[in-house]
Amino acid sequence: MSWISKPPVVVPYDFSEDSKQGVDMAISLLGTSEGVHLIHVLGELSPADPGEVWNTVDENTRTHHATQAIRKSLSDDKYQDLKIIIAFGDPGQQICDYANSIKANAILIPSHGRSSIMRVLVGSVADRVIRLAHCPVIVLKKPPK
Repeated sequence: MSWISKPPVVVPYDFSEDSKQGVDMAISLLGTSEGVHLIHVLGELSPADPGEVWNTVDENTRTHHATQAIRKSLSDDKYQDLKIIIAFGDPGQQICDYANSIKANAILIPSHGRSSIMRVLVGSVADRVIRLAHCPVIVLKKPPK
């Protein structure tokens, strides 16, 4: 058994098809969804957001809704043992902090394959995770078309 196939493995999830394929790859490497820790990172709310102003939205509400949405998007039985974590803040930092806290053996992250200019403008979570991670990072890149 190699380090890649030992749990826990952290997989960032953003509801894209790429991230779903990342979850599938982690399950394939481990042979089970047990030991796969799926993390979804939400941005912090601004004090001017209506939900904040009227106290109708808080982190617990957002966590509940995000978890439900993930469970709905990954409803197949093969995903039933996934551990779902919802975090708040900078995605790259939160992914690495969580992986470190559980002593993950690997982080498996899809790359959306943005061009250099787009990466400069919007940043790259995968780039940040590679720089900050304490463990090996497996970046899943799409083959060129």
